[in-house]
Amino acid sequence: MTPSIIAIDGPAASGKSTLGLRLAHALGYLFFDTGVMYRAVTWLALNRGMNVNEEHAVATLAETTPIDVAPASASDGRACDVIVEGKDITWETRAREVEAHVSIVAAYPGVRRALSAQQRRIGLRGKIVMVGRDIGTVVLPEADLKIYLDATAQQRATRRYHEILLRGGAAEYEEILAKVIERDRIDSTRDVAPLRAADDAVTIDSDSMDADEVFEKVLALCK
Repeated sequence: MTPSIIAIDGPAASGKSTLGLRLAHALGYLFFDTGVMYRAVTWLALNRGMNVNEEHAVATLAETTPIDVAPASASDGRACDVIVEGKDITWETRAREVEAHVSIVAAYPGVRRALSAQQRRIGLRGKIVMVGRDIGTVVLPEADLKIYLDATAQQRATRRYHEILLRGGAAEYEEILAKVIERDRIDSTRDVAPLRAADDAVTIDSDSMDADEVFEKVLALCK
């Protein structure tokens, strides 16, 4: 029987989103990268002129603002729709200013608690592939299949570096590596829901595997 709730966790740039999106398409499921919720709260705070360093105010915003995720309504590169108060803010969440502040917001315990509850509400609908850093351990510990996708910081930085170059952007490998290592430090040492593999997760080290090999391995686990 195909699992209805699939959780994919792992560190930054490990390929979680690439895997999750392909898997969701193959199964006809909703793809939900939970990072979009943290981006949504960050955008909301910035849009309202709030100081993202004021933890209580940002956490209250996360608690009181319903955020929903729906299948992509447009073929413009989005993986899903991010909806806040009836407004589609999918692309607003990808703004550079949001990117610069989302790690701060995502580390707040109050924000994580509030958004975990919202993520759980969506996840329990089933037929979903949910990607994040604490899905199998905190958000949906009862997920039918849990994957922990891992790779060294060097390998993840190399992949992100090449992705940026392929898009025609400019990138410095050492700068990307430093950011990956710093994100790992933040994710693994935070007080609430630190990054780790669930005890019953299938851990996949993708250092010596390409995206196709990882996808085929996980698809086989689903069947």
